[in-house]
Amino acid sequence: MEALETRLGPLEDKVALVLEQAKKLGASGAEAGAGLDEGLSVTSRMGEVETVEYHCDQSLGVTVYFGGRKGSASTSDLSEKSLRETVEAACVIARHANEDPCAGLPDKETLAIDIPDLDLNHPWQLSAEQAIELATACEQAALDYHQDIVNSEGATVNTHHGIRVLGNTLGFLHGYPASRHSLSCAVVGKRDDQMQRDYWYTVARDSSDLEAPEKVGLEAAQRTLSRLGARSLSTRQVPIIYAAEMATSLIGHFLAGVRGGNLYRKTSFLLDSLGKKILPDFVHIHEEPHIPKGIGSAPYDNEGVATYPHDLVREGIVASYILDSYSARKLGMQTTGNAGGVHNVLIDPGKLGRMQMLQEMGTGLLVTELMGHGINLVTGDYSRGAAGFWVEDGNIQYPVEEITIAGNLKDMLANLVSVGKDIDRRGNIRTGSIWLANMTVAGN
Repeated sequence: MEALETRLGPLEDKVALVLEQAKKLGASGAEAGAGLDEGLSVTSRMGEVETVEYHCDQSLGVTVYFGGRKGSASTSDLSEKSLRETVEAACVIARHANEDPCAGLPDKETLAIDIPDLDLNHPWQLSAEQAIELATACEQAALDYHQDIVNSEGATVNTHHGIRVLGNTLGFLHGYPASRHSLSCAVVGKRDDQMQRDYWYTVARDSSDLEAPEKVGLEAAQRTLSRLGARSLSTRQVPIIYAAEMATSLIGHFLAGVRGGNLYRKTSFLLDSLGKKILPDFVHIHEEPHIPKGIGSAPYDNEGVATYPHDLVREGIVASYILDSYSARKLGMQTTGNAGGVHNVLIDPGKLGRMQMLQEMGTGLLVTELMGHGINLVTGDYSRGAAGFWVEDGNIQYPVEEITIAGNLKDMLANLVSVGKDIDRRGNIRTGSIWLANMTVAGN
């Protein structure tokens, strides 16, 4: 896969050709993005190879502007003839589009100039045979852990390597390679008449930063066994701790609430929240797009706008929305370099680990799995299926399942008690466990 980097220059040439063609056809502005991706995915189940998939994809998309009229087209055929036809198609669409005064390229002064190297490219020279060995070792570690692990949904190794090029008629043209690798395992446990399943995974830009296959399998087995004997709960109001890997979803709902598209459409429970207190004083949520090897790291966003570290919440107060150029114009604001999403959102941890948080909470619910999508982003109403563990006197008593946790996101954010130091660093949102003062748990 190393040869992929040698295609960066030719891919930049194709993007430049597309932009030049758009100008020749009369576009007042244009932007284009192209990508090449290679990857390998192997799944082993019960010691047998279930799938071996190799993929190699390419694509180019172009957006043209005729004043405030916009048209877009894309192709997977990167021949010169196809690229010219794609630009022509985008121009035809634009000429039939309605005028939108907020449409257009980003402001030139916001574009990235000094582009940092974020150490995102670590190709993994992994053969299918080696990937099979890793997946098999991972699954076997889980199956061997305990006699109550009776079945498996398999272990999967994924390796991905790609290059992206972005350009526009304001003079921006840049591309860079990046990699992403992962290993996951899911197994089934049985005790008496009850069966449970759980999983674990590891993900990194650099394969040397992945957890060992045996560790991933062991964690999947232990999590599965801990759920055996689960029961439901009667309906009650209790404090809840979201395990770190679940707490990311809670931060994700906040991010959706301050995203520009939801704000200008007035479909967010956090309308007009800028400068207002929505979380306790100790809460600091910030975006750090330049973390070396970060899963969400990026030197610029999907428009070529420079990314930069900034606060989203400071001392519990909303300090910034999440905006691309279009939503910023709709709101009369400036882009925050978030076209395409956020880049490494961190919430500062407290001093307590998860077990210490349980001790402090005393009695309540530890949530380790969430199901369903019962979120009303307009009102903030929240209701999701959940599983986890019932806690009394600071100690886990038994696993629970078939329950629903409910509340309102505004109240949930305001009632945040503590953030743990057990940070889950595997994704674009980095947080420890989150303790909320009170929620409704509905069971049998």
